[in-house]
Amino acid sequence: MRIVFAILTLVMLTAPLNAQDRAAVERQFQNWLQQTIWPQAKAKGVSRRTFQQAFDGVTLNWDLPDLVPPGSPKKTPKAQRQAEFGSPGRYFNAGSVQGATSVGQKMARRHAQTLTRVEAETGVPARIILAIWGRESGYGQVPIRHNAFQVLGTKGFMSTRADYFTTELIAALQIAEAGHAQGRTLKSSWAGALGQPQFMPTNFLTYARDGDGDNRADIWGSPADTIASIGAYLEKHGWVSGRDWGFEVNVPTAVSCALEGPDQGRQIQDWATMGVSRVSGKPFPAHELSAEGYLMMPAGRSGPAFIVTPNFYVLKDYNTSDLYALFVGHVGDRIQYGVGDFRGRWGNVGTLYRSDVARMQQALVDQGHDVGGVDGLPGYKTRRSIGRWQEASGDQPTCFPNDSLKAVLKP
Repeated sequence: MRIVFAILTLVMLTAPLNAQDRAAVERQFQNWLQQTIWPQAKAKGVSRRTFQQAFDGVTLNWDLPDLVPPGSPKKTPKAQRQAEFGSPGRYFNAGSVQGATSVGQKMARRHAQTLTRVEAETGVPARIILAIWGRESGYGQVPIRHNAFQVLGTKGFMSTRADYFTTELIAALQIAEAGHAQGRTLKSSWAGALGQPQFMPTNFLTYARDGDGDNRADIWGSPADTIASIGAYLEKHGWVSGRDWGFEVNVPTAVSCALEGPDQGRQIQDWATMGVSRVSGKPFPAHELSAEGYLMMPAGRSGPAFIVTPNFYVLKDYNTSDLYALFVGHVGDRIQYGVGDFRGRWGNVGTLYRSDVARMQQALVDQGHDVGGVDGLPGYKTRRSIGRWQEASGDQPTCFPNDSLKAVLKP
């Protein structure tokens, strides 16, 4: 009975203490807004009225990820023990792909005039713009409910990337000052991304466009502005007009999967000479043959393979993920050309955790490989490093982490 009483007493004492700690941090947050953010915002032309409207009633959002309250040790949360790592094929579930395709085809008809004009101005195909729009916000149908100033303020004040989010917070205030949105009407994702294209505020200031001629860049409510803004972003990031994003291919075993990566490009005709062929049976387009292409195998030998162009990496600039860029390219092709699922099948790579992958990465780093960072995520540098290690060990390279490698590839 005494033990139970002691536990209850401890709980009762601890709860108010936590509440008091949070209240103290909230006061520090308000001081930070006034003493740090306001001078920076003022220097960028933000009025006191806009500043006060933005933060009226705003408190910290304690539910956001990667928070480091003042006085806490700084760390980079990875949740690796809890985060299961599975086949990349899960990114391409039928519902997401088919939904983005069917609605995209309707949007292609509904906004044909705007899409045609933006494609002519930027060189970015309408199907690519549509696929990004669909992936980012479900063509404007996904609710964006977060208060941008609360999200960016919280993460600027106490997150693992505080400097980055502070810059974005100042940019959000500039957006409000310019009249694009006032106060709490500036809505964002949980990461601070704005509107239907999901632009971070600095990207809004750089790439947002008026697509309907009303002298505003309304990426929250205007499909025309959204289309024009996505097109402008891709154009400014180097989209090569007239080139495709990539092609699904068959890669013979004689061609090593360790040749993957944007730094190992060669002319597409050279890939063809090596035996790499399109799964459709069609030849590579004649205008692509003398241009550079890159092997991309997002699941190594355990999934479909692609020869991609520089435009693939422009898509990757929009969201730093091979799978994202592949999703956009694939859905765009489905919207315009009616292509079906990938011919290559996503294999079963077993049940891994990010911590498992991170240990493999560390083992490879210890042996002198460049894995692109020990983060538990198998990007192309990790995939090809696994392949090179397998080749050096006398094994057939698979270029992807799996259960069988856990026991042999460890630091």
